[in-house]
Amino acid sequence: MLAIVAYALGVMYTPGPVNLLGLNVGINGQARQSVGFCLGVGTAMLAYLLVLGWAGAAWIDDGALVVVSALGCSYIFYLASKIARSSVDLSEPDNAPRLLSYRDGLFMQLLNPKAMVATLPIATLQFPAADIHGLSLVLWAFGLSMLAAGAPGSYIVIGSVVGSRIKSPAIVKGFNWLMAGLLVAVALSIGVEHVWLPLTARS
Repeated sequence: MLAIVAYALGVMYTPGPVNLLGLNVGINGQARQSVGFCLGVGTAMLAYLLVLGWAGAAWIDDGALVVVSALGCSYIFYLASKIARSSVDLSEPDNAPRLLSYRDGLFMQLLNPKAMVATLPIATLQFPAADIHGLSLVLWAFGLSMLAAGAPGSYIVIGSVVGSRIKSPAIVKGFNWLMAGLLVAVALSIGVEHVWLPLTARS
């Protein structure tokens, strides 16, 4: 069972689009307003773990993954533009426009093909191997989803520590643009790997 936790920590806490967003929110001084974002990420992971744990991987065919990936790329582009256009007010961070919400966390993770692929080994291999099913599956799924919610939360904390030492709005704005650029790169990477290559392989 430690292998399940170790794998989950490895896939959830490494840098990715969701965690990069958390880092950006922390630097912008909006940690308190972004609790909903973390809960949205956790809710999405809970849904994946429960559905895949009960139904298995049969419902995830290549076509469905391509559609989810395309929608995910579009949503990441949307969030990148949202971050790039956000205003910076270091004097009143609580009154600044909220960068991320519960809905953003939920949709971002539901439409993240890597989240789906990452939960497959847990739900379809590790759970059955550890004889986790029924009520224990629900409890494990809930615990791992809280672990998932803590991943962007940890990046938000790191961003808050770094952001508290930054006094120049121009630096924060530049960091916002950097994060937006990184998100665009992530979206393009997902688009090539999970949309373009599968579609061209069929033709």
